[in-house]
Amino acid sequence: MSLSYRTNRKIKLAIGSVSTGLVLAFASLAGGTVQAQTPAATAAVPVLSVPDFSAVVEKTEGSVVNIRTTETIEARPSMGPGTDPYDMFRWFFGPDFVPPGATPGPRQRGNPGTPSVPGPKERTVPRGVGSGFIISADGYILTNNHVVSGANGIFVTMTDGKEHKAKVIGTDPRTDVALIKIEAKNLTPLPIGDSRSLKKGQWVLAIGSPFGLDSTVTAGIVSAINRDTGDYLPFIQTDVAVNPGNSGGPLINLAGQVVGINSQIISQSGGFMGISLSIPIDEVMRVVAQLKEHGKVTRGRIGVQIGPVSSEVAKAIGLSKAQGAMVSNVEEGGPAASAGVQSGDVILKFNDTDIKHWSDLPRIVGATKPDSNIDMQVWRRGKTVTLKVKVGEMKPTPADGAQDQEPAPKATPADALGLKVTAVPDLVRAKEKIKGGVQVTAVEDPAATAGLVPGDIVLVVNQTDVTDPEQFAKLVSRLPKSQAAALLVLREGQTQWVPVTPGK
Repeated sequence: MSLSYRTNRKIKLAIGSVSTGLVLAFASLAGGTVQAQTPAATAAVPVLSVPDFSAVVEKTEGSVVNIRTTETIEARPSMGPGTDPYDMFRWFFGPDFVPPGATPGPRQRGNPGTPSVPGPKERTVPRGVGSGFIISADGYILTNNHVVSGANGIFVTMTDGKEHKAKVIGTDPRTDVALIKIEAKNLTPLPIGDSRSLKKGQWVLAIGSPFGLDSTVTAGIVSAINRDTGDYLPFIQTDVAVNPGNSGGPLINLAGQVVGINSQIISQSGGFMGISLSIPIDEVMRVVAQLKEHGKVTRGRIGVQIGPVSSEVAKAIGLSKAQGAMVSNVEEGGPAASAGVQSGDVILKFNDTDIKHWSDLPRIVGATKPDSNIDMQVWRRGKTVTLKVKVGEMKPTPADGAQDQEPAPKATPADALGLKVTAVPDLVRAKEKIKGGVQVTAVEDPAATAGLVPGDIVLVVNQTDVTDPEQFAKLVSRLPKSQAAALLVLREGQTQWVPVTPGK
């Protein structure tokens, strides 16, 4: 049998452009020969091969360590000589259980007439395993905070089998970074890379101890940069196989440099499912500098609660694009309040750094030294305003209490937005420290579909402050029917912009 050029052409038309090697293989399997060559016009397809990672592994794996931890737990005495045989019954029936034939008397531990049983004892048990890597020749090691948190013993095993007891220098739960140290000299640290230079599609390696299997190497590519998961940091997303026990190990580029700390997996089963998250090493090293010097991390704060700016809200309030961080609440007496920040402001720039996404602001403010005087640019009522804010130090704040309510006056009829409103009660006005606004008493569409509920307080319509129900009714009556209006709504101490398109 022979395979002519015409037949070869039909095959190419049927299945698309194929390589000459594939046609040759097909002809060979058919027992024939190819009588004509592929046209010279066919462009050669470049062949890409998977890199050989052995040189990188050989250079770096000696600096990656296994970390095992222990904890102390309370242990109940076992049933045996000298213990109370009726202790199990007291576990089910209560401490006043009296064994058959015994005379009830003063409550004591153990069977009446027998010596008291000693109380529960403590014992040390294995807690978990993780990974880490050496960052200095004198024994400093980086890992995750969740690897060492709650442990009473931390043991580091090197690739040569030597085990060292480690002490915690400092931890930062917010970024999940921990700095520990062992007593050792002349160690080989891993070189620190630049996570900001990473690009999607680049090869990276993970070395660690998944399920306790130390010095395990896996490879993959960078899937995404600055992955926002709602946590404090933007993560490096990869498809490198990372499993329990890899936590705290390094993410390494092909130059043998650390570009991240493997920290989390996104999984429905608890095992690897193709999405792994690593902490960028640039963020980590900023934390390390403070942990080394102070044993803790000090961050800046300005005392605002923020949210995203949607494209609809941006258009309604006059922003050219959806960017910045919308201020939903300003802490009373905080740095932002002292600087004049108001609820509904959109923070566009902090210390000459653009806020492209709302989650950028906490990281930028947190990295600012407390007591620094910073220029902050906000969008307010259709124009930019520059404010001077003195950055404070981040501290936990108590939760706000519930609002006190008082009977409200009669509500207005439903308007074009589907809202019935009334004047804000004096008690609520004093509690929320607001001067104007109207309180929603009933909601119909389109406001109901937009998410408004009774009890909400409308403070601003587009660029105009709301003063009372009468003025609010006039504002609503003048709104274009086909354009969304931006309502600044206060709910349970938080403000947010809500776009609502008036009904016809």
